[in-house]
Amino acid sequence: MSAPPGTDQVRRFLLEEFPVRGQLVQLESSWAALREHARYPEPVRDLLGQAVAAAVLLASTLKFEGGLTLQMQGSGAVRLLVAQCTHDFRIRAVAHYDEARVAADFAMLAGAGRITVTVESLERGAPYQGIVPLEGASFAECIDGYFATSEQLPTHVRLAADATRAGGLLVQKLPGSSAQAAADPEAAAKVWARVHGHAATLDARDLLYAPAETLVRSSATVDDVRLFAGSPVKFECRCTRDRVLSVLRALGEDEVRDVLVEQGAVTVTCEFCHRPYVFDAIDVTQAFGPPSAPAPKRLN
Repeated sequence: MSAPPGTDQVRRFLLEEFPVRGQLVQLESSWAALREHARYPEPVRDLLGQAVAAAVLLASTLKFEGGLTLQMQGSGAVRLLVAQCTHDFRIRAVAHYDEARVAADFAMLAGAGRITVTVESLERGAPYQGIVPLEGASFAECIDGYFATSEQLPTHVRLAADATRAGGLLVQKLPGSSAQAAADPEAAAKVWARVHGHAATLDARDLLYAPAETLVRSSATVDDVRLFAGSPVKFECRCTRDRVLSVLRALGEDEVRDVLVEQGAVTVTCEFCHRPYVFDAIDVTQAFGPPSAPAPKRLN
């Protein structure tokens, strides 16, 4: 069954008369596809969904061609979480966790650590990277901290996820001003405070299940809001046999041949989509060349 209209999309909106914009994402079939071969405990699942929604929201604020990686590393039950989104909103994600330590509390899941946002652009040589500490009562608060530190724009993010959907809302006060905002900065400040304040009242069900039009208009709290057409979001793993082979080459010939001798083949399973790649002796020879002949023994 296909998702209802409005899901698996990211949609942008802005206020016509004031320097405020926003992004809304609601995922259903892509969220299900991402977890098709993975079974996470509920708190880890929901945290992963929030991270995926955050990665889409972050990518939607940028003009670039490439990929964005949102990574959380901490001392809590979830020791590593990675969510990736391309400029055209193809997503994938994975979480590594200690099942014995999983709890519903965000502080227990995350612990002390950091969030790293890496943007790799095809137009640029070196990637951009922003790092913020894991400080906040929720993952969304940590993303607020990223915007405050890295982009220095007043931003408020709300995130939610459950077994069916993942989603989020981002509202942001832009630099510069419209004519009305310039003429009445006090009114502009009140509008931003109202938008920010209302976004803070939304609960998880609002974020995940309210129609986009209703959610955006209620979030903006003014009549002059423009909601743009949505961009589709889909799960797509970017692993290929050639990329996996590059990983094996990086491991080194000796280690790969040891596994080949021990197991008869080298099997590598993608962490994101759980697709297995199997390399036999012929594949290994093509990758590294014929095995080196053993050195002759010296006679005493």
